[in-house]
Amino acid sequence: MAAVPTSNKDAYIAHATKAAGFFKEYGVTRMVECWGDDVPHGKVTDFYDAVKAEENETIIFSWFEYPSKQARDAAMKQMMEDPRMQELSDMPFDGKRMIYGGFAPIFDKPAANGGMGYVDGFLLAVPEKNKQAYIDMAATAAQVFYDHGATRMVENWGDDVPDGEVTWYRRAVKAEEGESVLFSWIEWPSKEVRDKGQQAVMQDERMKDMPQEMPFDGMRMMWGGFKPVLDL
Repeated sequence: MAAVPTSNKDAYIAHATKAAGFFKEYGVTRMVECWGDDVPHGKVTDFYDAVKAEENETIIFSWFEYPSKQARDAAMKQMMEDPRMQELSDMPFDGKRMIYGGFAPIFDKPAANGGMGYVDGFLLAVPEKNKQAYIDMAATAAQVFYDHGATRMVENWGDDVPDGEVTWYRRAVKAEEGESVLFSWIEWPSKEVRDKGQQAVMQDERMKDMPQEMPFDGMRMMWGGFKPVLDL
């Protein structure tokens, strides 16, 4: 996640496109860059505070997918030793406020209908003791979302999430001792399908079967809608 000057959108896309070939060379199976489109401010936490966004900056929600953690670790080591990495260090945004980390998927079951034209991104903190309860809840919710147009729902449990000097994930969600950070998203064919789907999900009778007491603090969860600007 990062905050990018809105006027630098084209420069950001160009930079990401240039980097894509480099990352794929080192084993990245998918690289997705998403531009903030419907990102609300929150009362306790939100994406803007997470990256200390300034006026006229847009939130970026992005991810790399690797076959395994081992492949990711090996790739990171090799990339840091590749002189071409230095060429990518000139970024069209403030890299000191970018937050990053490694996450292990705990739920990833694509729907039968593929395609992505819009993304709902989420960031939250979950007590480690509630991990299975969270997975069970996600599995129940996923079927409802799929029935109303979502094409993929992915829940990722923090595995290698470092603290930073300016911004970092645990600070973003005000994580407490014994909590892990989750970085998750829902893929939709388009914003129009997403808007209708979200409304239908909220009205779906099955959502009433969700636990009355959520396995995490919903007040510290942040979410927003993003438009993919690069998907390789």
